[in-house]
Amino acid sequence: MQLRSATRDDSALILSLIRELAEFEHLLHEVAADEATLAEHLFGAQPRAEVLIAQVAGETAGFALYFHNFSTFLGKPGLYLEDLYIRPAYRGRGYGRSIMQRLARIAVERGCGRFEWWVLDWNHPAIEFYRSLGAQPMNDWTVQRVSGDALKSLADDLPSL
Repeated sequence: MQLRSATRDDSALILSLIRELAEFEHLLHEVAADEATLAEHLFGAQPRAEVLIAQVAGETAGFALYFHNFSTFLGKPGLYLEDLYIRPAYRGRGYGRSIMQRLARIAVERGCGRFEWWVLDWNHPAIEFYRSLGAQPMNDWTVQRVSGDALKSLADDLPSL
């Protein structure tokens, strides 16, 4: 397997992998991304995330999309894995582990204090895989999200100071 950093030319491929992942997670109806938006935010003037593409014998096996966050408690950046997806035909061969090891190496090389991600609670094979890597669940934390119309409403409710 080869891991390479994605380029702007990979925007269509990345979108197709995102859609495959969303279909697997039963969330395809939530995908609003398009090639142009991905190209802008991944490869534009201010890239917001990075992508690794896994290839086996010239075929795409999967991808990982990640970005930096910041831990105020540690006073250090962290690496956040937004998506890891290995196509079904390539699962069980160690490719996911190789990607996670590469991301861990990137985190260490960049001085990150953490490497973290979310996993759907019904995805038991993924949870077991992450535990095998030494990951610990953050059971005391609940994810909160404001998006769509609620996000716009919250932004519009800003009082004048």
